[in-house]
Amino acid sequence: PAEFTEQELGEYREQDRFLPIANVARIMKSSVPGTAKIAKDAKECVQECVSEFISFITSEAAEKCATEKRKTIAGEDILYAMISLGFENYAETLKIHLAKLR
Repeated sequence: PAEFTEQELGEYREQDRFLPIANVARIMKSSVPGTAKIAKDAKECVQECVSEFISFITSEAAEKCATEKRKTIAGEDILYAMISLGFENYAETLKIHLAKLR
């Protein structure tokens, strides 16, 4: 196995922590008029925000699972986390999407 330098390891962790910028940019682009442009720093800012949001919600859901001695986070756990953290409006939309998946 190849050895990584401290810098390479740091860059890997950084990449691993964030959603791919291309995915973020594609979602952002779909939310604005076709003629609008999105600056690189705006994409990076949203990339960091959504990645932090996902970590925040997942952490809360994981705590619930740990308390209940379960290892797998389910959609219902994400709903619980969103509601308990004050994101009820988003939870309602997520309930609809979860129902479609079942």
